[in-house]
Amino acid sequence: MNKEKNIGRFFLLLIILSLPLTVQAKMRVFACEPEWSALAVEIGGDLVEATSATNPLQDPHYVQARPSLISKVRKADLVVCSGAQLEIGWLPMLLKKANNPDVLPGKEGFLEASSVVPRLDVPDSVDRSQGDMHPQGNPHIQMNPHNIARVARALGERMAGLDPDNAEAYLAGLEDFLLRWEAAIAGWEVRAKPLAGERVVCHHKSWVYLEEWLQLEEVATLEPVPGIPPTAAHLSALLTQLGTDGSGADVIIRSPFQNPKASEWLQEKTGIPAVMLPLTVGGSDGANDLFGLFDDVLERLLAVRKGTGT
Repeated sequence: MNKEKNIGRFFLLLIILSLPLTVQAKMRVFACEPEWSALAVEIGGDLVEATSATNPLQDPHYVQARPSLISKVRKADLVVCSGAQLEIGWLPMLLKKANNPDVLPGKEGFLEASSVVPRLDVPDSVDRSQGDMHPQGNPHIQMNPHNIARVARALGERMAGLDPDNAEAYLAGLEDFLLRWEAAIAGWEVRAKPLAGERVVCHHKSWVYLEEWLQLEEVATLEPVPGIPPTAAHLSALLTQLGTDGSGADVIIRSPFQNPKASEWLQEKTGIPAVMLPLTVGGSDGANDLFGLFDDVLERLLAVRKGTGT
């Protein structure tokens, strides 16, 4: 009896082993910034394993090409970065050391997000006196939700092309995301109407796409030139420009990874409220996904306008 049971189990095992494997490997997406890893998951869902080279409390200009990142790029099916030379200080080295020819610029496995949107602040010429200028334009495209939609279309189509067996699922995920996203944009734009015309002082020129979307006016930056930390001389000049009565601007903006001392000093001297805005997913407690990012940015700006937050 036991012998018959063992024979039965043996044949059952053979049948199981002969069945086709149904578990498929996930598409491995390596994003340079958290917004793009979040977007890949929004589109691909469980089909995607996404990781970001930077965290939301880190300046994406400055990253070390660590062995762990090299390993992830080496295994990646798709690399998605903001581009416009935002990652010029570290991405080329990372790609070189990873030795993954499928994800090099120009290949289907590499997507430069800023290449599919209208870039702002494209300079006529660049020299060192201008500081950390980007000759291809401002790379911080993620702060206009219409740009997120443009990148989503390019990303969804790229994912479908790289993984044709699951192409329909990626394209369905893309359409589902865009429906929810366009509805969210409509709601945000209604909420944001009171912000039109607000005058802003920014720590760094990270917010030009947000300014264009919300019709904000940038009157000054805390950095004397992009990438150079605020100096006492520049802050003194800003105090003269803005005045001590708070009439020179409506809000001072910085991102989570920027030193708050300069904005707090200017707030104390002028009475202009200072606020920290998340620059990407995870940059604040409320910015827990792409939808939360814009919800939180608007909530913080509107709270300053109402005088209920800083």
